[in-house]
Amino acid sequence: MAQADPIRKAEYLLTAVKANQFPPADRPEAAFAGRSNTGKSTLLNALARRRNLARTSRTPGRTQAINFFNINDRFYFVDLPGYGFAQVPRAVQARWGPMVESYLSAGRDIRTVVLIMDIRREPQDEERNLLARLAARQVPVLPVLAKMDKVNRSQRAGRAAAVERALGLERPPLLFSGLSGEGLEAVWQALREALAPNGAPSERTTP
Repeated sequence: MAQADPIRKAEYLLTAVKANQFPPADRPEAAFAGRSNTGKSTLLNALARRRNLARTSRTPGRTQAINFFNINDRFYFVDLPGYGFAQVPRAVQARWGPMVESYLSAGRDIRTVVLIMDIRREPQDEERNLLARLAARQVPVLPVLAKMDKVNRSQRAGRAAAVERALGLERPPLLFSGLSGEGLEAVWQALREALAPNGAPSERTTP
């Protein structure tokens, strides 16, 4: 977390495709969602200060299950499957919605879902559909625009405002660069607030 609260432990825990494979719901969780190849694994690794905690790949669509990571024995990072990559077989694409829904409806203490988007791309129906799912379950969203180094500094604020308007977000997106690490502390600050022990857990839904 911040310098006063370092990452002492960050480890892969397990991979699941259905609710009965999830670890015990005994701590707060921050889940990470995003389009394939948008930099989700890069952000996870940067936050955990581990080079290869979450697998990165040059082949989009490789994350097709739900991966749980133990952070400091205090909370979970949850890597949701990537979406929106056409070359993933249709049968695999069709599993995305039910798999994510099984996670959202499992009665877990989901404090926030970090929605990672490419700052260069316009939001699509997949982002809108995911936001609708999260709103229906009253799960807070932390929007992050990755790859900020790919656009000029003068364009960044405008791109963030455009995404905020297009998706009707309740908070402005944070910006992050996996190349330079710029914006990482702002993401951590938002996660600290969401995962704080006195933070209000999201609505728990009985499966």
